[in-house]
Amino acid sequence: MRIGLVVNPDAGLGGKLAFKGSDGRAAEARAAGAQDRAGPRMAEALTVASTLVSSPLNRTGVTFEVLGWSGRMGGAWVPEGFAFEALGATPSSTSAESTIALVEALVEAKVDLLLYAGGDGTTRDIVQALAACGEEASKVPLIGVPGGVKMHSGCFATTPEAAADVLLAYALGDLRCAVTEVMDLDEEVYLQGEWRVRMYGEAMTPASPRYMQGAKEQVERESEEDTIEGMAEHVGLLLEDPDLLVVWGSGGTLRVMGEHLGLDLTLLGIDVVHAGSVHRDLDEARLLDLIRAHDGPRLLLLSPMGGQGFLIGRGNLQLSPDVLRSIGLEHLLAVATPSKLLGLEALRIDTGDPSLDEEFRNRRFVKVLQGFRTTRVIRVHGA
Repeated sequence: MRIGLVVNPDAGLGGKLAFKGSDGRAAEARAAGAQDRAGPRMAEALTVASTLVSSPLNRTGVTFEVLGWSGRMGGAWVPEGFAFEALGATPSSTSAESTIALVEALVEAKVDLLLYAGGDGTTRDIVQALAACGEEASKVPLIGVPGGVKMHSGCFATTPEAAADVLLAYALGDLRCAVTEVMDLDEEVYLQGEWRVRMYGEAMTPASPRYMQGAKEQVERESEEDTIEGMAEHVGLLLEDPDLLVVWGSGGTLRVMGEHLGLDLTLLGIDVVHAGSVHRDLDEARLLDLIRAHDGPRLLLLSPMGGQGFLIGRGNLQLSPDVLRSIGLEHLLAVATPSKLLGLEALRIDTGDPSLDEEFRNRRFVKVLQGFRTTRVIRVHGA
């Protein structure tokens, strides 16, 4: 199978710095010490794929030929053992136009599938390029390795390891392709203080409910206003402890709860509430400072992404493995309305640290607040 490789080297750079995306801010992020995210996660996916190809799971002996550009948009992340064909070289400065040009070259080389690492912006660029190449090119399947700050689109695998599993299963003929939605944040609406995702197109992707995340859904209902108010009242009672430090996650549910409590919280950022003060839109470094300086009780409030079930790893990269360990996994409380939990058999975790992901899975369950003094437990996805 001929695999076209696309890596957006700037994707995900701003996550730990509390940027809401990396578009146009890559130089700023690197100057602040940001490290590559998309490339290493692509390398992780390909390393796992290499192991799978050599394992008994590869029952028909399929082989992979990887094509792309040399350098940070492709070849730099290909492990030994893969046949790699360089169609060109990564330019010194990359942009959306670079992604589009690379996709056009891969289509011309007649690849069977595109494996890419980036975020929703990268997905939009790839789909735009495929559409410009004609109807047949639009049918080339995509497997996304999650490497951006936010991933709302349905063509992303849940983790780099899952991308490798999907790649082999598709090559073996065990998975069929289906149409999925390409989603992204509506930037114009966001600038007006409202969170909303919109559909920008469609793409073909191997269909795997276990390993592919599905598209982001907005599932809150106006009829659940009383439920959200009840959840806010529950958290308000916890905040009566003046020593409790609360790390407040992102998303509409938590922001509305904050409004009921008179807290001015950010929509897509991570905030800390302690002793009546709100520390807004914090990056990884500031979160660590506040958490490590606090000796008392702490609580991490997170709301899962509707339709996907991600608690960690989508839009909240400030919650790095170091931050999560400093808070303590036992201090996590998920928050979700009943409608958001519909169709979610489990919650997903993608911390970027496989050992920490395993710690979450070993705990097996997460407590979820779904009303005033009403909680349930829901399992953590096993892969």
